[in-house]
Amino acid sequence: MQKFILAIDQGTTSSRAIVFDGNRKIAGVGQKEFTQHFPQDGWVEHDPDEIWDSVVWSVKTALADAKVSAGDIAAIGITNQRETVVIWDKATGKPIHNAIVWQDRRTAAFCAALKKDGHEPLVTQRTGLLLDPYFSGTKVKWLLDTVEGARARADKGELAFGTVDSFLIWRLTGGKMHATDATNAGRTLLFDIGRNQWDEELCALLDVPMAILPEVKDCADDFGMAEAGLFGAAIPILGVAGDQHAATIGQACFAPGMVKSTYGTGCFALLNTGADMVPSQNRLLTTIAYRLDGKTTYALEGSIFIAGAAVQWIRDGLKLVKHAIETGPLARTADPSQNVYMVPAFVGLGAPWWDAEARGAIYGLTRNSGPAEIAKAALEAVCYQTRDLLEAMRKDWTGGGSETVLRVDGGMVASDWTMQFLADILNAPVDRPTILETTALGAAWLAGMKAGVWPGMADFADGWARDRRFEPAMDEATRKTKIAGWDDAVRRTLSS
Repeated sequence: MQKFILAIDQGTTSSRAIVFDGNRKIAGVGQKEFTQHFPQDGWVEHDPDEIWDSVVWSVKTALADAKVSAGDIAAIGITNQRETVVIWDKATGKPIHNAIVWQDRRTAAFCAALKKDGHEPLVTQRTGLLLDPYFSGTKVKWLLDTVEGARARADKGELAFGTVDSFLIWRLTGGKMHATDATNAGRTLLFDIGRNQWDEELCALLDVPMAILPEVKDCADDFGMAEAGLFGAAIPILGVAGDQHAATIGQACFAPGMVKSTYGTGCFALLNTGADMVPSQNRLLTTIAYRLDGKTTYALEGSIFIAGAAVQWIRDGLKLVKHAIETGPLARTADPSQNVYMVPAFVGLGAPWWDAEARGAIYGLTRNSGPAEIAKAALEAVCYQTRDLLEAMRKDWTGGGSETVLRVDGGMVASDWTMQFLADILNAPVDRPTILETTALGAAWLAGMKAGVWPGMADFADGWARDRRFEPAMDEATRKTKIAGWDDAVRRTLSS
């Protein structure tokens, strides 16, 4: 039996496809960036057709790179940018509007009105989430209210809503499957994560007709067949998880108390809390880590909206570097006597502040400050924000031991300088795995395990391998001084 698995990793700025061999090693890769649209301040959109084209191109490229055909692939696993909303015509598959991206803040006023009317406690109790523009539900309402004729067509059952995974499944299966998985459904503000079903009361609150919602499946499940005409042979789709949940799986964080943090466009830390749906007292999110064989494992999550995106801004906005990889070496040359802080609230602040109106700021600039100091501040900001998340997690969940070991992944973790500062500011070990493509690996494991060609959970976890452990080396006085400066910078940045 063929053991190659294809992972589709549809991200915020690019789509990737990775072919893994039977030993869970990368055999082939395809990746293509797509356009970011910013129609107004705080608005972020993608063209769903461009996303689709980038996925198809990436898959074909990965297959060619691995020197395999579609017939050699045992199954497809999909992982995706979460909370990004697509609504399309069921008859034609054509989107009615650009996708509204998770970073988008256009529904901030509606969220504020719902909070003012006292609806947030109910929403949090059922979904584990907060009333914030980040999540999908208010974006769905905006599209139905704004696109001409959309609400009437939705009420007639002519339209389908989905996060990006659902849109890709629809396209891959030729419209035969309208489905999502529990991790993506749990990020919509419409799904009761305790009862594991769409919530009629929440759908009514956000004015979202239940007829447009996809079927919710386990993360390892039958999501239909990718049509033979796409890649040369029909391939079963057997695994789906939102990107942060797939990374949690890829990092083998299967035991309660294990923590992973992914550094991509944003930064997302998840703490496995097992079967316990832990309510946060510190404005973290309670979320579904994964659902397998009908059994739900929960997590506490902290979401940072801007991580790698700050490096992109330094490259594309300020043009301080030509390539993102140059940021770490540049930061290494910064004057250590300068205390420059960047609070990258370009699209508001996520956990634990949840301030949609905050905007980015840099503090502590002097005449001697230059590109190196700004680059250093951008990288350090990610580490400070991670610390804030982990401190909140420690307050919310006391089920583990005293030491936290953070497993990290994503593009930014290739920088030794950044990972050492992260360990220093956390005062905790940071483990970097040998396979950094943990998001794609998690999606691949779901599909491979379901197909019966990859190992079960215990053997997969035993195969997790560490590339390097970063141990804290900063003295306590320096750490406290730096954290106090960061805390002051955040206070100055908050909108109220």
